[in-house]
Formats: sequence, structure tokens, C-alpha cells
Amino acid sequence: MSSIFTKIINNEISCYKVAETDQFLAFLDINPNSEGHTLCVPKQEVNKLFDLDKSAYTDLMEFSRKVAIAIDKAIDCKRVGMTVIGLEVPHVHVHLIPLNSMEDAQFTKKQDFNAEHFLQTSKKIASFLQPF
Repeated sequence: MSSIFTKIINNEISCYKVAETDQFLAFLDINPNSEGHTLCVPKQEVNKLFDLDKSAYTDLMEFSRKVAIAIDKAIDCKRVGMTVIGLEVPHVHVHLIPLNSMEDAQFTKKQDFNAEHFLQTSKKIASFLQPF
């Protein structure tokens, strides 16, 4: 059965897209820790980060780096944190989280934004992306 991220990749479920290449997709987390919280996923459905082949792993990190740089320019924050946990969805995903405090890195306090806010945030981040 396809993961929710595969359904997003296949356009079966909508998302607030930030960036896309042939191999990867970045979109806003709809249950974010902070404004601009973005997920970077490989289009190939792989459960665990270290099960990616070396090339896919390296390419995912470079893709995530470019998205993080755009987030840092678009969102007022002290830094952009990165975490890979992968327990909620069995599909590799990198969390890029704008941080102003350590609490922003914890997955215990979520932000609530409306659809228009998500749309504007995704467009703002995308506007700062350098070509892949």
C-alpha cells in the first residue's frame, strides 16, 4: 500500500509544494512545528533513510540543503533545523524546521494555519529557491 507521501507525489492528495525535481519533492508539513516547516521526500518510496542507496542519500541531502537555504531567507527565524525521524510515515522524509527556540524542534506543540497562509508560505519559500 502506498504511503501518504507517495499519494502526494502521485497527486492523489494535494500539498503546498515548495520544490520538485525528478527525484524529490518538498512541501509544507500540514501539522507544522513552526511556520515554514517543510518535508523533503524522495519520490521513490523507501521506508528508512539509510536504506537509500548512497547516491539517493547524497542527492536528498543536497536537495534538502537548497530548500533549507530558501526557508532561511523566506521565514524569520534564528536557523533552520533538520531532523529525520520517520516513525509516523514509512517513507523517508527530512523535516526542515525554522527554529527560534529549542521548543520549535520538539514535536509536541503544533501551529495552526489556514489554507491561504500555507499557500502564501509555500510560494514565499519557492521564490527564494535557486535552480536545481
